[in-house]
Amino acid sequence: MTAPAGGSPRLREAVRTVLRQAVETYRDSPPALRWLRHHLDRYDEPLRLAIAGKVKAGKSTLLNALVGEEIAPTDAGECTRVVTWYQDGHAPAVTLYPRSGPPRRLRIARDEGALQIDMGVPAETVDRLEVTWPSASLRATTLIDTPGIASLSLDVSARSERFLAPEDAPTAADAVLYLMRHLHSADVRFLESFHDQGVARAAPVNTVAVLSRADEIGVGRIDALRSARVIAARYRADETLRAFCQTVVPVAGLIAVTGRTMRQDEFASLSKLAAMPPEKLDALLLTVDRFATAEDGVELPTATRAKLLERFGLFGLRLSTTLIRQGVGDASTLAAELVQRSGLVELREVLATQFSQRRDLLKARSALIALDLVLRREPRPAAAPLAVEVERILAGAHEFVELRLLSDLRGRVVRLPKEQAEEAERLIGGAGGAAHQRLGLPPEAGPDELRAVALDRLSAWRRRAESPLSSRAAANAARVVVRSCEGMLAGLGQGQDG
Repeated sequence: MTAPAGGSPRLREAVRTVLRQAVETYRDSPPALRWLRHHLDRYDEPLRLAIAGKVKAGKSTLLNALVGEEIAPTDAGECTRVVTWYQDGHAPAVTLYPRSGPPRRLRIARDEGALQIDMGVPAETVDRLEVTWPSASLRATTLIDTPGIASLSLDVSARSERFLAPEDAPTAADAVLYLMRHLHSADVRFLESFHDQGVARAAPVNTVAVLSRADEIGVGRIDALRSARVIAARYRADETLRAFCQTVVPVAGLIAVTGRTMRQDEFASLSKLAAMPPEKLDALLLTVDRFATAEDGVELPTATRAKLLERFGLFGLRLSTTLIRQGVGDASTLAAELVQRSGLVELREVLATQFSQRRDLLKARSALIALDLVLRREPRPAAAPLAVEVERILAGAHEFVELRLLSDLRGRVVRLPKEQAEEAERLIGGAGGAAHQRLGLPPEAGPDELRAVALDRLSAWRRRAESPLSSRAAANAARVVVRSCEGMLAGLGQGQDG
């Protein structure tokens, strides 16, 4: 077994085969047939990542930052109340899918680089929008912007929750990026409701939480992002939250998207601000109103300042002018600094580790959930072998065993001493599926070092599995970790004798 967390070729083919068998078994049932064919086609598509959160959590802004272009509207227009897909394609296009009737193409317009979408109909009549956009960032992952959860419109909120429910929507996501401005009871309730209790249940593996709008913490002080990292670390240690998501990452979405789309004229305006006497600039950046309306000693017109506020926010202006004063001399360097400090780089690394590496496993999980739904809603004698095959896949695929143990460790269903629990999570892929990530080694670690550490961990966990002092649950957990270590060694070309 190689790269257990990512999904082995054997698992991919087994799931694809059972889906094809289900298509033949349910050929006389149009609803089941459409559902199964959809999921068979979907199995080879890019990973579907939904961006969810409460109203004004910064979902569209973060989506733009991930893509590197302003293609998701961030105002409070009708289209922000509709589930909107963003997928890679050869040419820009926007397609509206109504709740009834055929889909239709919408006219594409841009305002100062930002995409504008005019649906021409109320949001209540629209099922979803699909935006096709040529983008390297969308080739491996389709991003899905969802309406605000727990919004003033109960219909909009319910539509988001139905879409994200893994068993109820034919267009459900494979993974979720959940944005929150702070940890509220409503956030915990949503995360809890999102976690399915059906086949291949995986708890935190398909969810990452983002402490969004991190630049607004502490009223936008220059050290706001440092404070946000401290808060995110506290949330990561929260046992309740750990049961529902992999990790918590602080991100300042506004400065991230501005950094990725910065223009030379904006840098020129920021340079003029940075050239002001420090005491005058500090006073100017004290409040939004003062920056927008002050007239004395400010070279920039009020319209330019309004646009800078929209693009950077007060925190972004303070950070940018500070960086320019410290020696940043061109737009590209400033843009790179903003992106780095925004937390976007860390988030992209987390997404690559937790979702991209697990793409095949998450796809297999979604497919088995879909098949399980058909088997439960339309049971028939001819489908009995399919149920047996699903059980066989789940029992024989160590990837799913790892996910269940990860869920049990995070949810404190299986209790191990703190250090052992942390090591077990890492060895079964909680921090990433690559061997160096599982073993807690740097990426440049060589094969000999990887093998040596894997053998050492294998021996330690074998002893725990065989110890008469271990409880039954702890021994079972240890055996799963042993199997993961054996898989790593097999992938490294090393036997497990001794």
